[in-house]
Amino acid sequence: MGTYMEQPIFTTRAHVFQIDPVTKKNWLPSSKQAVTISFFYDSTRSSYRIISVDGSKAIINSTITLQMQFTKTSQKFGQWADNRANTVYGLGFAAEAELNKFIEQFESIKENMKATASDKKEGDPVTTNGTAPKTIISSPEPIPVIKHARESSGDKTTVGAVPLSTSNDAHVRYENDRLKIALAQSSNNAKKWELELQTLKNNNARLTTALQESTSNVEEWKKQLSAYKEENSKIKAKLQDATFEAQGAAPSSVPGGQDGRVKELEEKIQSLTLANKDRTKEVDELTKRLNQVTETEEEGKKLRQDLQESQEKQAALQKRVEELEEGLSKEQKGRKKDSHQAQELHLQLGNLVQQLAGLHQDMAQIL
Repeated sequence: MGTYMEQPIFTTRAHVFQIDPVTKKNWLPSSKQAVTISFFYDSTRSSYRIISVDGSKAIINSTITLQMQFTKTSQKFGQWADNRANTVYGLGFAAEAELNKFIEQFESIKENMKATASDKKEGDPVTTNGTAPKTIISSPEPIPVIKHARESSGDKTTVGAVPLSTSNDAHVRYENDRLKIALAQSSNNAKKWELELQTLKNNNARLTTALQESTSNVEEWKKQLSAYKEENSKIKAKLQDATFEAQGAAPSSVPGGQDGRVKELEEKIQSLTLANKDRTKEVDELTKRLNQVTETEEEGKKLRQDLQESQEKQAALQKRVEELEEGLSKEQKGRKKDSHQAQELHLQLGNLVQQLAGLHQDMAQIL
């Protein structure tokens, strides 16, 4: 352990996310606020790692490989895939300049790794003296900065220094545009859900009408089925009576048309049995359709609830947009006022300079 040397070569701060392992689409936050992100160099293994620790928990421990690609997906967000950890990491920065510095450091490390790999192939010795390589990116010249807190993430702590060019006005406009896009998407979703809900209402009305008709038919069929059963019982009784009479009488005394009557009754019984089976199937089908109508009504209730939630979210977004526009208006008015005051001070300063110039000329003449 005495020869193990791992030193940080670059450090920044950002919000950390990981891709949802189930959906592979949504981002899950790994930190509640901005945390320190560092590039480390392991001199014993000649390897680089990206490490971030939140409290006592390591939320990033990613070894950089030549195959890794860091992708900038928006002004302040970037991501890369770590096949060894079987996940995708995402970083949200307070300013685009900080994201660009991180990307430059990432690419510079990969270039350094490529050069090292090329030296190994050519047989050049690799430095193993335990010292970390030079920091790849030199620090830029100091520029005026202002402290800026990330309001959108809910983190009230200062997450870093933002250049003066990134003003509150630009941040408010960016948040305003982002909320407008979200509001437009919410409106589109609400319209789509309204169409789906209207379609379900129409289907529900048609199914309700069909169900009412089917219910009436079922009642009618039940009455017919009861009549058929009663008639069937009477026919069976007559058939039994005819059978007993045929068995009790002498063969010569049995009328010739008795056998035909028995066959006719048997055929009628069979036809009634088949009709009974058909009616039973129709009753089962109507029961299934009734269950489907019930499920459709439940789905309609759920869609109405989703529509109501979407409308509430839309109202909240609209309120947030109005608040941001009001804040932007106040900010612009304040800047106009400051500009007017600065012009007045400039005029006063010009007058004083002219007076001083006149006094200077008078003194020069006197002297």
